[in-house]
Amino acid sequence: MTTYHVERGIVTAASQHADASLAAAELADALRHDHLGFVLFFCSAEYDLAGLATALERSFPSMPLSGCTTAGEITPLGYDRGSIVAMGFDRRLFAIETALIDDLDHFELANAQPLVDTLLERCRRQAIAPINEHSFALTLLDGLSSREEQVLATLDAALGRIPSFGGSAGDDNHLSHTHVYTAGRFYTRAAVVVMINTRLPFEVFSTHHLIPLTHKLVVTEANREQRRVIELNGLPAAQVYADLVGVAPEQLNAAIFAHHPLAVHIGGQHYVRSIQRVNSDSSLSFYCAVENGIVLTAMQPTPLLDDLKEMLAGVSARLGTPSVIIACDCFLRRMELEALAHLDQASQLLRQAGVVGFNTYGEQHHGMHVNQTFTGVAFGSLPANYNH
Repeated sequence: MTTYHVERGIVTAASQHADASLAAAELADALRHDHLGFVLFFCSAEYDLAGLATALERSFPSMPLSGCTTAGEITPLGYDRGSIVAMGFDRRLFAIETALIDDLDHFELANAQPLVDTLLERCRRQAIAPINEHSFALTLLDGLSSREEQVLATLDAALGRIPSFGGSAGDDNHLSHTHVYTAGRFYTRAAVVVMINTRLPFEVFSTHHLIPLTHKLVVTEANREQRRVIELNGLPAAQVYADLVGVAPEQLNAAIFAHHPLAVHIGGQHYVRSIQRVNSDSSLSFYCAVENGIVLTAMQPTPLLDDLKEMLAGVSARLGTPSVIIACDCFLRRMELEALAHLDQASQLLRQAGVVGFNTYGEQHHGMHVNQTFTGVAFGSLPANYNH
């Protein structure tokens, strides 16, 4: 499946071939054109990743590619699994440069500032559009690294006013190995920064469908490094949370976590901290940072489809009908849609809006690491009188 409009400068395509060589070849047939300058992809972790890396390099010789593994894909036809979705960017409209961060544990501003400055300078040399008003950063991180907060805060400081968004790589909900890709291979415990400078109008956005309740839970004991809450309100965390949502601790599962999230309140906004699993010691592991003393607010979902429609309508009102939207969509949102049998309706909405992307283990928005959001970038079209 392929979609392309000259005025938007982006081709989108997907392959459902399980064989890596066939999938890469199908994408290359769909995306290749004389002005292709960069390929971004999101793939199921079910692929033989070493084989896929080889196949992509063979199918796109000398072409820069970046991407990551997923907890589900958003293709031009909507939600999918076991597939690979890709976007090809026209170098006449986009200057795109990438960098690998392969030491997440020691990534500091002293590393981040030269990395960002180098990416911006490389984009500037291509003379596509003014840098400051026409650039944004896409970040793809190992979704099991537990280093998102530190890396994102550091990058955000280096980026200054340049907007950023991204997603944490997934592995089809196995929670064992997640990967990012650049320069011909897949990496774990790493991140890829994709700097995109474009003459197209764009908007970086984030939305969620959750509203706060009155219930507050204080983290009274936590292991910050492991993102594990041991006690809430001075009692075993799993028991307190189970009481809150009205089930027995042994009934806690991913569907309940998706439907009854918790959040921290920072600067007038609620940022969701989703629970990953219950541990044998009745502690709770989270997808985002937790630490002693933080107050967690119970959140309640509102209709997800209504929020998605409202967000897409708002983007269209501000930007004009988007030509392409690249989205990082939390896998817990997808889980909720599946539980409510709303996945097909959501797919139709995404298809009509030109959305492609992936289901994540966490989203990134302006330096914050969050959960249960729909975060991304929408591109407008060039004026009708534009000529290349």
